[in-house]
Amino acid sequence: MLNDDHIKDALLIRRVEEKFLELFSQGKLNGTVHTSVGQEFSAVAFAGQLKSSDFVFSNHRCHGHYLSFTRDLRGLIGELMGKRSGTCGGVGSSQHLQFGNFFSNGVQGGIVPLAAGFGLAQKLNKDNNIGIVFIGDGTLGEGILYETMNIVSKWQIPLMIVCENNFYAQSTPQRLTLAGDICKRAEAFGIQARHTTTWDVEQLLATAKQAIDDVRSSGLPLFVRVDTYRLNAHSKGDDDRDPAEIEEYRQKDFLHRLKHERPADYQRHLEPIDRQISSLVEELEAEEELRLAQYYSPPAAAAKPKWAPLQDSTLRQYQHINNFFKQAMADDPKLVFIGEDVLSPYGGAFKVANDLSTLFPERVFSTPISEAAITGVSNGLALAGFRPFAEIMFGDFMTLAFDQIVNHAAKFYHMYNHKVKCPVVIRTPMGGRRGYGPTHSQTLDKFLIGIENVTTVALNSLVMPEIIYNAVLKEEHPVIIIECKSDYGRKIGKKPINNYQYLQSDSSYPVVRISPVLSTPTATIVTYGGASSMLVDCLEQVFFEADVKPEVLVLSKINPIDYTPIIDSVRVTGRLFVLEEGSVTGGIGSEIIAAVSEILGERLICARIGALPVPIPAVKSLESRVLPNVAILVETIKRVLQ
Repeated sequence: MLNDDHIKDALLIRRVEEKFLELFSQGKLNGTVHTSVGQEFSAVAFAGQLKSSDFVFSNHRCHGHYLSFTRDLRGLIGELMGKRSGTCGGVGSSQHLQFGNFFSNGVQGGIVPLAAGFGLAQKLNKDNNIGIVFIGDGTLGEGILYETMNIVSKWQIPLMIVCENNFYAQSTPQRLTLAGDICKRAEAFGIQARHTTTWDVEQLLATAKQAIDDVRSSGLPLFVRVDTYRLNAHSKGDDDRDPAEIEEYRQKDFLHRLKHERPADYQRHLEPIDRQISSLVEELEAEEELRLAQYYSPPAAAAKPKWAPLQDSTLRQYQHINNFFKQAMADDPKLVFIGEDVLSPYGGAFKVANDLSTLFPERVFSTPISEAAITGVSNGLALAGFRPFAEIMFGDFMTLAFDQIVNHAAKFYHMYNHKVKCPVVIRTPMGGRRGYGPTHSQTLDKFLIGIENVTTVALNSLVMPEIIYNAVLKEEHPVIIIECKSDYGRKIGKKPINNYQYLQSDSSYPVVRISPVLSTPTATIVTYGGASSMLVDCLEQVFFEADVKPEVLVLSKINPIDYTPIIDSVRVTGRLFVLEEGSVTGGIGSEIIAAVSEILGERLICARIGALPVPIPAVKSLESRVLPNVAILVETIKRVLQ
């Protein structure tokens, strides 16, 4: 039943947001403000009736949800004023808030799989907590919403999706963009849907309470459409709606009616709220902003590596990876394996998941073809304290998961001012030489190395995969692991080359150095991943045909790169060649050469060697000419040295 507390909570949200608009007009807020004036009772009814151990994921219009769930008024005002005591130190501001089990992000739709992953964590923990993810009707155009609806329905995740239907996607009226019935979209996935409005507050509160209880008791997802209307502009003052339409809804608004029908009650609630807000604003104006040193710390310089002989193995690479997961999942009950076609007996497209679902049936999830949702659910699991390893079946499909990597996993730590960590691991096979053609043979590594706060590593056929994977287990932030599909069947270790030695650094992510035993090298070749196998196989040919004595450095970590062994080698040889399987424009070779040039501060003889800038063809003879090969390598070295 509606009571004074509900009214005070709704009025607090409204007055805070009106204060934000006032402060913005005075130049005291930075960025933007999306207010929920007119929609407050949706937040009060849903977020306000959850348990503190439940969770909420919200969007760009999140202030009401935040206040109703967290009660953190000072943190919210301080955040938008850009103060150090703000809930995220002023870094996230209006759209990007985090406090306890509350998370918001400004990217439409992207929060939905995160909420699903967080809900899956509650289910795995068997703690009877549930969650709500708030979306707007504009989000109904995002495909990731439907990927996630399918998953939460099939996996029976205790998540409520609350669609605040205010009839506009920014400035575009719903009639121009939305086809069909909103509730039937959820029902198509077997999710029960309910409908309520913010204009009948009694019914809204009752519907919300019943929905929360039903999700908690059943453990099943639920969809609620809440018809509402924002009385202010989408953001600050950008509003071109018909004023008569706005006024029509203003007359229906509960707080507006309360103000005019029961002015004494309205003022009784309003005055202490206004005093509290004004006092906090005055107090916060004197506070400092976050300093750069508190927000960002440059990485420490790497130590000089020590070198030891390379190990050999009789097992193939995919067997090593599979053995790692069997051991790691036995050791850590929070480790989760998630991906397409990973259940036994199939065990994944490249058999990395062999027997895992038999050994750990509750922690191996075979998914629909939904790369964005797979990654988003994994992000949510990671935020909730699990260690998810997500498999994207082919590296080409990483493009479908890019938003979840760049705008979510990579940003959480800094965006929320170091309060959370997202140790998600995304594995994917990359590369050609198997005749799979243009959409299953690409090497997209260069698109994955420039993402801040994401470590990118690449397996090769020389270093034991367990070494790299065990280093990944110690990471606290997102990791992308690239596995060359043509290396899966290779045995791990060195290939004998006359007068050459193989050494491995003691780094967490080892560098392999292949160098002449009895003479000084005359050229440095840096490579990684699948290209390293091709180079090792032809190293003697390079020596004889290009008339150089190369020292080869095979990297395991390609972002961030430890340049120490590269610099040490180039100082001796004066020549640097970088071999990668992808095309070279804007690639890893460009990055390495630029960095080495900056560090050495002198003219450098160098070249990049990679694939031709065309899609990878399926026909074998053509594929072998498009991808980097021995002839291109030798020709490039000879041309540069001449």
